[in-house]
Amino acid sequence: MTPLFKSHQARIAFVHDMIMAGLSLPLALYLRIGNEIQYYPDEFFIQTTGIFVLICAPVFWFLRLYRGIWRYASMNDLVAITRAVTVAVLIFLPILFSLNRLELVPRSLPVINWIVLIAMLGGPRFFYRLLKDRHTGHLLEKNGYKRLPVMLIGAGDEAELFLREQSRDHKGMFKAVALISEKPRRVGHTIHGVPVIGTLKSIQPDNWKSLKQPPQKIILTKDNIEPTQLRKLFEMAQAEGITVARLPKLSELKAGIQDEKMELRPIAVEDLLGRAQTTLDRPAMKRLVTGKRVLVTGAGGSIGSELVRQISALEPASLALLDNSEYQLYLIDQEIGLKFPDLPRLAMLGDVRDRDRIDDVMQRTKPELVFHAAAFKHVPLVEENPMEGILTNVVGSRIVADACRKAGVNCMVQISTDKAVNPTNVMGATKRLAEEYIQASDTISRRENGTRFVVVRFGNVLGSTGSVVPLFQKQLAAGGPLTVTHPEVTRFFMTIREAVELVLQASVLGSTDDSTAGRIFVLDMGQPVKIADLARQIIMLAGLKPDEDIKIEYTGLRPGEKLYEELLHNLEKQLPTVAEGIMLAAPRTSTLEILREEFDILEKTARKRDRQKCLENLCRLVPEYRPDNRTVTFDNAATPPLRQIEQ
Repeated sequence: MTPLFKSHQARIAFVHDMIMAGLSLPLALYLRIGNEIQYYPDEFFIQTTGIFVLICAPVFWFLRLYRGIWRYASMNDLVAITRAVTVAVLIFLPILFSLNRLELVPRSLPVINWIVLIAMLGGPRFFYRLLKDRHTGHLLEKNGYKRLPVMLIGAGDEAELFLREQSRDHKGMFKAVALISEKPRRVGHTIHGVPVIGTLKSIQPDNWKSLKQPPQKIILTKDNIEPTQLRKLFEMAQAEGITVARLPKLSELKAGIQDEKMELRPIAVEDLLGRAQTTLDRPAMKRLVTGKRVLVTGAGGSIGSELVRQISALEPASLALLDNSEYQLYLIDQEIGLKFPDLPRLAMLGDVRDRDRIDDVMQRTKPELVFHAAAFKHVPLVEENPMEGILTNVVGSRIVADACRKAGVNCMVQISTDKAVNPTNVMGATKRLAEEYIQASDTISRRENGTRFVVVRFGNVLGSTGSVVPLFQKQLAAGGPLTVTHPEVTRFFMTIREAVELVLQASVLGSTDDSTAGRIFVLDMGQPVKIADLARQIIMLAGLKPDEDIKIEYTGLRPGEKLYEELLHNLEKQLPTVAEGIMLAAPRTSTLEILREEFDILEKTARKRDRQKCLENLCRLVPEYRPDNRTVTFDNAATPPLRQIEQ
């Protein structure tokens, strides 16, 4: 059975209106005859007021006076009130005439009562809106004609602001025909006359297809919609041939309206592949960084530059940026200089393979926190250049770790990858060796009450340099095809911002909790995503149809590439942490003394560019490493072309 009122607020509004209806008739009579009202019999007031209230109740309900939300009261609500009061008065007059021939009723009373009741119903609504908005600029706005029917996702301030702006713009492009709310209590109500037809969790195409004017576009007004719900909505919209776009954030939207600009934005693939926001201990992250001297290696890379941005916002005492790319270092240094002009910082060119340079950096900057993000990460490139991967990923990590211990750094954080688990490529094997060295260093150092070492492992980050998303977008811009190595290849994905936030969160735990000694922090990446599905979504986001407008071609797995990645090895025991989104792994490792001896041998063969010996040593040091035959039998005289960037 459908309830009379959709929400508790609607019931309160109904009671309010009945009280106002009951008071309006005596007040109107007093305004007409003044003090002579005292000579009217009590029976007259009881009879007429009772009848009028009994008429107003069904009329107001039938004319849907309680679908509007007081928070967004506007001219549309005033029109609805006027219509309802007019109908009620017109019904009331003949009924009252049939009862007492309008004796004792001045002829002007219905008109006065009509005006008084409209004021008594509309006044509190607009006053409530005035209290919320603290200004009167939007009370007289009304909806006008818009060309393209749209459905808005969200029934809050952002949606109301959009509706208001479209109402004021006589050349507006859009006509909102429906709203989808996150709050069930708003279903059945209206904002500026636009109905809220359902919730985001329950919405189905039938909900909007049954409208008199079905939407041709869906516009997201909220920026915190859960990716699972957004994917569901996106798939439904695509099936119905409806495009999806989003509004700017509320702060940007207000600024845009002031500049007479409002531009819709496309849905980004990050919106579809992201996950629900993880709860972070931001005060602890701030305590970790604030007032500390911080060094970031690989500061110009995707992860390194985001680390620099987030660390800068946490007010470190100073920030040192190290990178071997002059251009990338220049870019991030300039960006931080503009955003945080008062932050003491030092941009330094250098290679983590250079012991003397790293020792010099430590002596000059005297860091208390070191985030080691410098690495070679592209599987095909490292597969063809294994000695360079060993020197940067293995030897470089060792040099930085040893320098941190020598300089008395409080904590060093090593950025690792899911490709270090059961590696089938050189890059993964080198990152696994780097993990082992940092683990062993942490175990020894904690016993000596020295430097803390933290390893953080995660999968692919969306939008990073050389990742699959920019590659697909470039291929799409060129008209396709989009190239995928295998129909079943899957990868873990996370946004760069979330990955770095969780790195900082793990750093807090690793630097304060002794029980994490020698462990690896593993970020919860959610469910893996098929690269083929990702390609289809990127095509659909562009408003095109996969396999029709844009083809998808499968090129075959490349040397060292796996069908799927893993975050944990079968023998790695998973341990709980107090932080959401972070797991703790306890993998096997060797003693620091043994690793130093083995790394000396590995470094010597790598600097001699002895490819065969390097690969043999990798296989021996990482027993789970299964090298690709094409890598082992590589012929330098016949270098295969690089057709794709790493997926």
